[in-house]
Amino acid sequence: MSKLKKLAGETVLYGFGSIFPRMLNFLLVPLHTINTFSTAEYGVFTKLMAFVAFINVVFTFGMETAFFRFSSKSDANYKQVFNLAQTCVFLVSVPLSVLFIIFSQPIASSVGVANHPEFIVWLTLIMLTDAVVAIPFAQLRLQKKAKQFALFKIVNVIVLVALNYYFLKFDYDPSINIGYVFLANLIANSLFILFFLRTLLQWRPAYDKTISPAMLQYAYPVMLTGVAGMTNEMFSRLTLEWWLPNDFYKNATKEDALGIFGACYKFAVLMNLGIQAFRYAAEPFFFSNAADKNSPALFAKVNHYFVVTGCIVLLGISLNLEILEHFIGTNFRSGMHIVPILLMAYLLLGIYYNFSVWFKLTDKTYFGTIITVGGALITILGNYWLIPIIGYTGSSWAALLCYAFMALVCYFFGQKYFPVPYKVFQMLSYLIVTFMIAMLVNAFPIANPWVSHGFHLLILVVYLTAVYLIEWPRWNKAE
Repeated sequence: MSKLKKLAGETVLYGFGSIFPRMLNFLLVPLHTINTFSTAEYGVFTKLMAFVAFINVVFTFGMETAFFRFSSKSDANYKQVFNLAQTCVFLVSVPLSVLFIIFSQPIASSVGVANHPEFIVWLTLIMLTDAVVAIPFAQLRLQKKAKQFALFKIVNVIVLVALNYYFLKFDYDPSINIGYVFLANLIANSLFILFFLRTLLQWRPAYDKTISPAMLQYAYPVMLTGVAGMTNEMFSRLTLEWWLPNDFYKNATKEDALGIFGACYKFAVLMNLGIQAFRYAAEPFFFSNAADKNSPALFAKVNHYFVVTGCIVLLGISLNLEILEHFIGTNFRSGMHIVPILLMAYLLLGIYYNFSVWFKLTDKTYFGTIITVGGALITILGNYWLIPIIGYTGSSWAALLCYAFMALVCYFFGQKYFPVPYKVFQMLSYLIVTFMIAMLVNAFPIANPWVSHGFHLLILVVYLTAVYLIEWPRWNKAE
């Protein structure tokens, strides 16, 4: 149990470095959606950031996971592996960045910002910076330097938030519009280069005829998995403009619908941030404990407490939507009903990440590609069928179906190649009961806000009490 406590502690530190900054970043949502950008303008912003998410995955080329894997081998030359991974990232990201900048005008025209090719240049430089520091950040995680990791992330976001407020409140030019968000991001990201300057100066381009091909062979499926994963997460933000009927929402264009969907999606990202913090700590944890004969039982416990924590977060957010909706403009609030669905989708994605440990430890990363591509197909088909029927609500259900499929398939393959005694019945019980409570409470709103808040608080207290009574004896027994 001491290992679980250590993992929990590292997750808190990484959470402080990722969740706390993103919570600060969340302050930008009211800034962007209340009396600044229209729903249509925010829709353009949402679309551009969806493209960035796809390309970011290609820029890093799966080298973070490959770095963990090859650095953790008993005969590994740590410095050599770092140089090899960083070299690969540079060889991929720099030429692509040059191409994007050269062809910024036609790219800008194709994505609906023809008058602003500089947006493409700024976004490209943001992605390049993210790629350049990806392996240095991975190195901090491997070296257990969670405090330094957190400090870098927090400083970056404080600067980002400050610049957003300065540009949009004190130095605003309507002709630049959403470009201020990209410019602020670029300036804030440049700090990462300063933070890692010493590390980057110590890097030497390298190639090893044995290790480099092995790392590429390992990383390539991880990259494809990431692209397919981004399809699952971002595809709906692109297809709403394609498949949403023109008159589906009264007094709202497709761009408006995309803006509303993107703004409400921000609340579900709160779950994803927790999952990301957990992944930062768990990925090196899984690799470092892989050789332990008790690792399957340990991994099962990790997943169990992850699910319990995720369900608490899901219900806590879902029961407070009436309060949280005040963080976005009134024109954006009509989409708040999708939040519980997306929260559950992200929680299932987190469970998939836990289950996926088997193909990373057995070097069968191609299974991750196969599973995630299957999920991407479900995402595409789900959006194609559901968007014309129920609009962006359909996109939310498509995401949930996708991640449920991925978790299920990954579990069954994992039990064949790397059996882990997951507590399936307990996990499903938590997921089903929690999701049903969240959906039912929001399906029958109470008109009086004070009565509503009191009732929701009562439900949460009863739920937390039940979880405590169930889990505390198990935790003590495990000690």
